[in-house]
Amino acid sequence: MTNRFTQIGFSQRIRLEWLEESAKLILAGTARRAVPDALQELLHDKLSVGGHAERGNREKAITILMQIWVTVPPELSCLRDVGLELLQQLPPKEHLAVHWGMTMAVYPFFGSVAGSVGRLLRLQGTAAAAQVQRRVREKYGERDTVSRATRRVLRTFVDWGVLAEGSNAGVYMPGQVLTVMHHRLAVWLVEAVLHTIPNYTSPLRSVVDAPSLFPLPLERLPADALVASRGMGIVRHGLDDDLVMLRTPDASKSCTGGALR
Repeated sequence: MTNRFTQIGFSQRIRLEWLEESAKLILAGTARRAVPDALQELLHDKLSVGGHAERGNREKAITILMQIWVTVPPELSCLRDVGLELLQQLPPKEHLAVHWGMTMAVYPFFGSVAGSVGRLLRLQGTAAAAQVQRRVREKYGERDTVSRATRRVLRTFVDWGVLAEGSNAGVYMPGQVLTVMHHRLAVWLVEAVLHTIPNYTSPLRSVVDAPSLFPLPLERLPADALVASRGMGIVRHGLDDDLVMLRTPDASKSCTGGALR
């Protein structure tokens, strides 16, 4: 993945349980080269059933799952390692937050669709697919691939339970909301949001209230909690605002988690 910020990448409908299984394989010590075969077995009766295309939906889904939890871009290796630690520490009901953060860090396109949905939900309480499509195409271009990928991300949100079908076709309502109370998870999500921004810098208020975290509102997060993070820094900006930034685009230098095989 040469440029996370301009590529779409997330072009398939991905179920939460597939991400959970991908992470479990790594946590169980499965060698990286063996993970694709395990995912083939997991998805053999769920995608591309009876198909013979060299790059069918199953293979594309496996590529996405591998990018998120296994073969992550180098600058995201620390985020991934700490995310795996969080999956071990947190109860299953909070795992959605970890998969959400890792997915949007690896695929900023996913975060862009989430951000468009979040802004619409804040403005009007619903999100029409046509409105989301228009906002995403303004950023990524008027291409069929953008439209298809946006539809699949929206369907993924429904599958994950964070959006619900409205009474009118093509209109989505808010789904489940998981308020993030765990401080380490909240700090990790802030770092994940920063990884969706090309210059890795944002006003603290904007990143804590990021629309892309619409199903995961963060409890009040004091600046000193971020200062304590080895991966981020805070800079005073103006009289009443702070800038939060990654200390280095290669966050692995500040990673507290162990390296994966």
